[in-house]
Amino acid sequence: MKTYLLFIICLINYSLIANTPDISVPYKFTKEGELKLHIFFPNGHRVSDSKPVILFFFAGGWVGGEPKQFFRQCKYLASRGIVAISGEYRIEKMHGTSPKECVMDAKSAVRWVRINAEKLGVNPSRFIVGGGSAGGHIAAATATLSGYNEAGEDTSVSCIPNALVLYNPVFDNGPGCFGHNKVKDYWQEISPKHNISTAVPPTIIFQGTDDHLVDLSSPQDFRAQLIALGVRCELLIYEDQEHGFFNQAKYRETMLQTDRFLSSLGYLSGKPTL
Repeated sequence: MKTYLLFIICLINYSLIANTPDISVPYKFTKEGELKLHIFFPNGHRVSDSKPVILFFFAGGWVGGEPKQFFRQCKYLASRGIVAISGEYRIEKMHGTSPKECVMDAKSAVRWVRINAEKLGVNPSRFIVGGGSAGGHIAAATATLSGYNEAGEDTSVSCIPNALVLYNPVFDNGPGCFGHNKVKDYWQEISPKHNISTAVPPTIIFQGTDDHLVDLSSPQDFRAQLIALGVRCELLIYEDQEHGFFNQAKYRETMLQTDRFLSSLGYLSGKPTL
């Protein structure tokens, strides 16, 4: 029995170590506090490698959440050869902020990575942004919203990624939709669904049919608009799955599809290792 318990403890400790970022670096200093990016590098990574890079934003309704939500995805994608990052952004519970600041921080994070691409060993033109729920909202916002840029920031550095990977994202901030009361005075300006253009990059969306926060019609409408504009957009629908399913029972399945999508864009090579 003691041997078995020791084995379990070792497995837990290994899991915690395995999902620990290689480095955590500050990318933005705000009056509410410092914000960091938690970075996972491929084995043997060198700054001369110019690897693709993916940046994730966690879920939490713009109120809570933490970057470690995407550490498992980051660890896997780093093992496949991508520099993977999970980013902090200001949230209501910790910083007393609104969704406006969340979007501003997401844009700042993308720009910081592009500006520091050579130091990180990443290719700024092979940049994927992803996220779940509210994190999916601000990820989509980097590709759709022209406003909400931090004052004094170099907006000549694009915050529009080269691909989007979105898990049950909040696309629609309109009346009756999740979180509308938080943005009711400016919802049309901050709603990705209402600011779509041909600038949006190839996108994959994961959505459950039993999601009681984000209605299935939202990603369906978003996809239809992109397809009408000639933008590649895949929508994968998971029957009987609730909000947040991608980090639970369907983690492996959604990551295999993420792997396939990124491989189709030339960002990964070889077979998945899950």
